[in-house]
Amino acid sequence: MYPFLMVVKKELWSVIRDRTILIAVLIQLFIASFSSGLLLGVLSFYDPDTIMQSGSVRITIGLVSPPGNPLEAFMGESGLNLIPYDTLADAEAAFYQRRVNAVIVIPPGVGSTAEIKLYLPSSDVSSSLIRMVIQEPFKKYENYLRAQNGIQVHYADLKGKPSTSFEFVYSVLLPMLMFFPAFVAGSMSIDALTEEVENKTLQTLLSAPLTIRDVIGAKIVAAVILSTVQCIAWLTLMRLNGIEIQNIPWILLLAVIVAGLTSTSAMLAAVFLKDRERSQFIYSLMLLAATGIGTLLDISPVKTISRLGIGDPYTNGWNVALFAAFLVVLYLLLMKISRRMIA
Repeated sequence: MYPFLMVVKKELWSVIRDRTILIAVLIQLFIASFSSGLLLGVLSFYDPDTIMQSGSVRITIGLVSPPGNPLEAFMGESGLNLIPYDTLADAEAAFYQRRVNAVIVIPPGVGSTAEIKLYLPSSDVSSSLIRMVIQEPFKKYENYLRAQNGIQVHYADLKGKPSTSFEFVYSVLLPMLMFFPAFVAGSMSIDALTEEVENKTLQTLLSAPLTIRDVIGAKIVAAVILSTVQCIAWLTLMRLNGIEIQNIPWILLLAVIVAGLTSTSAMLAAVFLKDRERSQFIYSLMLLAATGIGTLLDISPVKTISRLGIGDPYTNGWNVALFAAFLVVLYLLLMKISRRMIA
């Protein structure tokens, strides 16, 4: 057992000296540390309304309307900064002097219908952003006008963050941070084994009380340990960023199993090819194929970890056990053909 642990220690120590792997780890650390800021930045590209609910951005609107118009209250509830003006000329002057970002004009004597004029900046990005953030107050104002005419509109009043934030966190950010260490672990496993062959040090290892199976197993264990430590750090940082994650033990176990799957499949390529470049290429193709097949069969680990993260009552340990069973089969296959390395 002691020689086995020494090989594991040797592989972990070599990671510290490998700049490529360290850079990959630091990139993940950066993403996890600023996950809330990254969430806001990415979402703003396709859902600018998120900025008003998740960020500190202030949009100033010049409003020309009769006193006491309910649209003013609706705008204030949405986080918009309103500046009332008596005339359109005053509002236009403030608009061209960039004291306000847009101008809304509501004529007096609004009855069953209201003709509202909206003046926007020429920039497509700015105008699109403003149109998005004023949609909600305008919907409320529309419902108010309907109610004034005896038309009641009932709709679900959903609380919390926008759905796009929810989708991004649990469908993109969480799987990316949990599985990217597994991809690195597979690449590290290939390098660990093929370097022994290229440097002709494999026979030296085998001269110790170790079999080829022990050497391969130790290198896989080292890669999985590194992946597990990263996943624990990423989950901790996400929680510190205020992201609620359910079923953390199952998520962590699934991440460890996926790291084992990638490391084992990478070792299979290395055992067959005994060459770093070709093994890395085949490993990349296997990842792409596994992703496509998993999506087609609806058993993707990405979907599983997303459902675990949101607390889906129909996703539990049995879903994780499916991947664990596949890992056992794959590892037994690797052990069976591992003698090719010394053949």
